[in-house]
Amino acid sequence: MFKRTLFSGWTRTTHEISIFHNPSSPPSVKALGLLRSALSEAYPPGKSKSPLTFNLEVVEAPPNADQLRTIMSYLPSNNTQSRPASSVFLSAHPSSSSSEGAELSAIVDLGRDKPNTFKWPVIVDWNAGKASVGDADGAAGILELLRQQRDGDAPKE
Repeated sequence: MFKRTLFSGWTRTTHEISIFHNPSSPPSVKALGLLRSALSEAYPPGKSKSPLTFNLEVVEAPPNADQLRTIMSYLPSNNTQSRPASSVFLSAHPSSSSSEGAELSAIVDLGRDKPNTFKWPVIVDWNAGKASVGDADGAAGILELLRQQRDGDAPKE
């Protein structure tokens, strides 16, 4: 028991969470608000006395191609199984229709040049290998996993 208590602090790391954010996207604004609120106020509201602890990086640009590849591997398999990356990261916006089967670098270019074609936000917990694309509920899911870990009721893997 002594050994576990003495060395357990070494294995704890602060989670690194990135949100690839577009201020003109309502789901992205909502997700960013949830993340910032969880850092500064009790989480969950009314049920806890303390905020969550994590590092938040806000990036107002789409992920690069290497990040997209990693994020694809972090998504639940039912979201990405046999689906091209373009259908995961690009919206049904009319200007994205010509991008079916686009390579990751083309997706990055479209997200940068035509932000309305990209599914905002992309939220990534790099430590836990979890990601969400296109909705604020993904932020809530990632925050819930952090809450479970903080409170000691995380599910066993």
